[in-house]
Amino acid sequence: MACAILVLLAAGCGEAKKDGAVKIVYWEKWTKFEGQACKDMVAAFNAKYKGRIEVEHVTVSQIERKLLVAIAGGDPPDVAGSYAFCVCPYADRNALEPLDERLKAAGISRDDYVPAYWDLCEHRGQMWALPTTPATVALHWNKRLFREAGLDPERPPKTIAELDQFAEKLTKRDAQGNLTQVGFLPQEPGWWNWSWPYWFGGRLWDGQATITADAPENIRAFEWIQSYSKKYGVDDIRRFASGFGNFSSPQNAFLSGKVAMQIQGVWMHNFIDMYAPGMEWGAAPFPSAVPGLENVSTADADVIVIPRGSRHPEAAWEFIKFANSQEGMEILCMGQRKFSPLKRVSPGFWEKHPHPYIKLFRDLAESPNVVTLPQMGVWREYHRELNNAFDQVRLGSAEPKDALAAVRERIQNSLDRERRRLQARGILTD
Repeated sequence: MACAILVLLAAGCGEAKKDGAVKIVYWEKWTKFEGQACKDMVAAFNAKYKGRIEVEHVTVSQIERKLLVAIAGGDPPDVAGSYAFCVCPYADRNALEPLDERLKAAGISRDDYVPAYWDLCEHRGQMWALPTTPATVALHWNKRLFREAGLDPERPPKTIAELDQFAEKLTKRDAQGNLTQVGFLPQEPGWWNWSWPYWFGGRLWDGQATITADAPENIRAFEWIQSYSKKYGVDDIRRFASGFGNFSSPQNAFLSGKVAMQIQGVWMHNFIDMYAPGMEWGAAPFPSAVPGLENVSTADADVIVIPRGSRHPEAAWEFIKFANSQEGMEILCMGQRKFSPLKRVSPGFWEKHPHPYIKLFRDLAESPNVVTLPQMGVWREYHRELNNAFDQVRLGSAEPKDALAAVRERIQNSLDRERRRLQARGILTD
């Protein structure tokens, strides 16, 4: 691994080409069709800027770790793709170039973006990144299984209570009592275990200094999670889930018809196309437990940054501007079959888009009830602790109130330490 990092560090330096063009190195994490979409976007930039700037696209795995190593070593790439959850800790470590002055000079502002995606790139009043490909999550359901259970295949559940009722009708056992099909499982696929409180009207912190992990709404969400284990049995669920295949395979729990409803992201259409062609499915806002609380979703995004120490920050900025232009963004997002984080989208983008529910996911991004990752330096730790609490609750080793109270205590201590560290450095003044 150390050798691989050294090779990447050696590739980090941009240089001037013999034809006078500035060559810059762009690290990005995508592979397969997502990587091809990125290559197409880079090719369009290189054609447009021929003789002035040339981007060398380098695919890097575990970029969130290797990029920080490269920056700390003083030999980063000129420009890099990363994740929204990296913006806050990287900015607090002085690892990124702020973009505010460049944005102002280019006339780029929050008004140009779906607000959630701009906000993911802002931290402590400064902009450290711009979004590339965005995502939201929604309920996905198997219409064939709905029909077989006597449910209207065109009508998804509208509330959590209805979701639970539908799940009962969609759950089957064999003659020996073993689960063979389940309507819904909160832990499947398990990527948003931390976020369930939002569908119950909860929040994870006050946005400043106070962790609210065990707020009443959050406890209620974890009691709902617990109810599925009580209803179907921890051991029965474990045996049933042992038959699930890899996510990227026809044996995926949802794609194989073992789980009838699931929360998933905008990208799920790609995997349905690849591994379950012909599947009858639908997507709709995941239902809420609170009357009047509608169109709840989480918004996340990949981002693009100028690492601290970039040798050609101005050329890197020209590339970032292109990636965030309507032309560059639509090449990238169409290739990855996602929507654009920009407010202005060409009519042809929607007309040609292969995702049948793409506008739903875009609408969810603009919902007043869309939520984003908490912008705190200790988020990765908080995320891990919430996952641990989720597992304790669903496996019956802890009660929701106790598990979440323990999370609050641990993460409040971590956040307090983080705030003291930032205050000592003059980064945090309140």
